[in-house]
Amino acid sequence: MCSIEGKGKGKMRGIRMGATKGGGGGGGERVEKLKSSRTKLWMIRATTSVLLWTCIVQLTALGDTWGPHLLKGWPSCFSYQDSSVSVVEDKVPSVPARVLPPKRVYKNNGYLMVSCNGGLNQMRAAICDMVTIARYLNVTLIVPELDKTSFWSDPSEFQDIFDVDHFIMSLRDEVRILKELPPRLKRRVEIGMVYSMPPISWSDISYYHNQILPLIKKYKVVHLNKTDTRLANNGQPLEIQKLRCRVNFSALRFTSQIEELGKRVVKLLRQNGPFIVLHLRYEMDMLAFSGCTQGCNSEEVEELTRMRYAYPWWKEKIINSDLKRKDGFCPLTPEETALILRALDIDNSYQIYIAAGEIYGGQRRMATLAAAYPKLVRKETLLEPSDLGFFQNHSSQMAALDYLVSLESDIFIPTYDGNMAKVVEGHRRFLGFKQTILLERRLLVDLIDQYNSGTLSWYEFSDAVNESQESRKGQPTQRLVIPDRPKEEDYFYANPEECLQPSYSRLDLSVGGL
Repeated sequence: MCSIEGKGKGKMRGIRMGATKGGGGGGGERVEKLKSSRTKLWMIRATTSVLLWTCIVQLTALGDTWGPHLLKGWPSCFSYQDSSVSVVEDKVPSVPARVLPPKRVYKNNGYLMVSCNGGLNQMRAAICDMVTIARYLNVTLIVPELDKTSFWSDPSEFQDIFDVDHFIMSLRDEVRILKELPPRLKRRVEIGMVYSMPPISWSDISYYHNQILPLIKKYKVVHLNKTDTRLANNGQPLEIQKLRCRVNFSALRFTSQIEELGKRVVKLLRQNGPFIVLHLRYEMDMLAFSGCTQGCNSEEVEELTRMRYAYPWWKEKIINSDLKRKDGFCPLTPEETALILRALDIDNSYQIYIAAGEIYGGQRRMATLAAAYPKLVRKETLLEPSDLGFFQNHSSQMAALDYLVSLESDIFIPTYDGNMAKVVEGHRRFLGFKQTILLERRLLVDLIDQYNSGTLSWYEFSDAVNESQESRKGQPTQRLVIPDRPKEEDYFYANPEECLQPSYSRLDLSVGGL
């Protein structure tokens, strides 16, 4: 390169000298030709540069859609409907890469921070609502903060339970979601310069447009410090209801660690035949909160009462347990549950997976149920301690595992209509109206009392129990609407009717259909 460059320079010097001295008539022509060739060369270079920059811009735009897949490789192919995907060695999988939705472009009105309250499923529903609200206010949502101060004192962050990257990317055509505020706004929040408030419960979307959006525009960042039941069940535009479902059934995916462990538990259960998930909500926190003490001794009653008074945000303190039970507001006891399962003709050879925390009263209270159904199992009995070590003291992650197993069960039976029971019920409806036995507790406890007193024979009791449950097996039904009394109407996430496609021909709603 150096020698060629040197020869070129010598030639150029010779041309310039000849032209100056007037030596030879062809010197002028050579100069003109050289100028012409240099102009052409410049034009070629300029044209090439324009073409190259155009290609770079186009590739950058395509990179937003295809880049993440090229970098991250194949997406997870695990699904509960078909978990037996095999890959032939040395062959590319036939499953196509999932194309990310395009980013939604809109004028950002500000930033919304939210702090969820309650247990896992209460927070899950709230997250769905907050995403929907952020989308229709055209604001940027910061990844929700989970409750760490509730009864369970779970330190888990959002990314410890849910696949945060999937959550953000799968919704990018609807709403912009960030893991944290931009630095300038983050510093303001850290020194306490943030407008924080609880929104009004059971509000429709117009409340957020008229009351919350002006605050966001004024302060740039608004923090909603309570999120449960802040969006009305009914009377919302169809697109809002559909987005709530999309977040719940698609965007909120558990971490790969939780998903894989859930798959292993289901596999272990399936190896031994059909299984039922019993959400036995007879736990200390529920009994203390509700004031339900059926079957408890005097020491236990005192302990539960002390606990209720220890939590000032539990507003109801003086509770008549007997009256509350007769009104159907108490979870069934393990003894009552055993009686109902027998009356429903649940075969005692079926496995019954207990989806719950520690049962209050321990083995003493579980003895009747264990005698009636000897194949009682829990995650703790199916897995090794090392498998669950990571989840210890993380109640929400344990609840996530129970949630996955509940979705896959042949029958799901909750003994109380708490948040998990409702959200799992709705998810099983979405998966094809999988059988869920929704116990009518008010009627059942009356039947139990009549049977125990000898008023009803076993056959009369069993017939009455089955008759009471005939229309309460998770089949398609219209969601109950009670104007001006939203707390008493059917919960949206228990029956997201707008998102379901009934197919009666696929239903098998008989208890003995296992």
